[in-house]
Amino acid sequence: MDLAALKNLDIKDIFSKIKAGGGANIFKDKKTLIKFGVVGGSILIFLIIYYAFISPKIDAQKILINEMNDNQNQIDEFLSDSSEKSLSILRVRIKKLKPEYDKSSKLFHSRKEVEDLYQNISNFAMTNGLSIINIEKDEPKAVNENQNSDAQTENTQENQASSSVLYYKIPVNYKIQGNYLGYLKFRRALSKSNKVINFDKEIITVQATGSSGMILSEGIVSIVGLPDEYNK
Repeated sequence: MDLAALKNLDIKDIFSKIKAGGGANIFKDKKTLIKFGVVGGSILIFLIIYYAFISPKIDAQKILINEMNDNQNQIDEFLSDSSEKSLSILRVRIKKLKPEYDKSSKLFHSRKEVEDLYQNISNFAMTNGLSIINIEKDEPKAVNENQNSDAQTENTQENQASSSVLYYKIPVNYKIQGNYLGYLKFRRALSKSNKVINFDKEIITVQATGSSGMILSEGIVSIVGLPDEYNK
């Protein structure tokens, strides 16, 4: 299609010829017929393009605009004075739940935090001039509903089947040697960790040889983790 010819097409000229010739002679003029064809074809192509490509996009944009308006109306409604009461209630609930959340977050350790415990023990020992002879983690032990913190059993299939697991206890064995005063500082630093660490066992032996105040400490510290973290 010649777009230049379409641009220069004079519609008024076509209609004047139709009126002058009574509408009969117009169809004998090939140039006029070509012009009619160009106009009709252009209109047809425009309609096809519009309804096939442009109209669906416009409809989709209208839907998105309506959704945006609905969301904005909901936000405005939520932020209106009528929602202030709901926000106040929500703030009160959050304030009440925060102490429980803080307690749980300090108590339970993730798998990564168990590895961090190794690093903390090493760092605290080195800072206070102690030597780590041995440090190793035992297998996590399940604590079930029918158990208490003083009566832990092995993590067996029979125990897990008898009742649901409340949490897992992860023991860490250590053997540290050094000055007694340095060990006390090490123990104090470990107990002040952000997470709760339990000292389950501690045996301190005074070293007969070496400088005065040298001791050997063998003990077990434990941490706890949620079932979702360790029952994998």
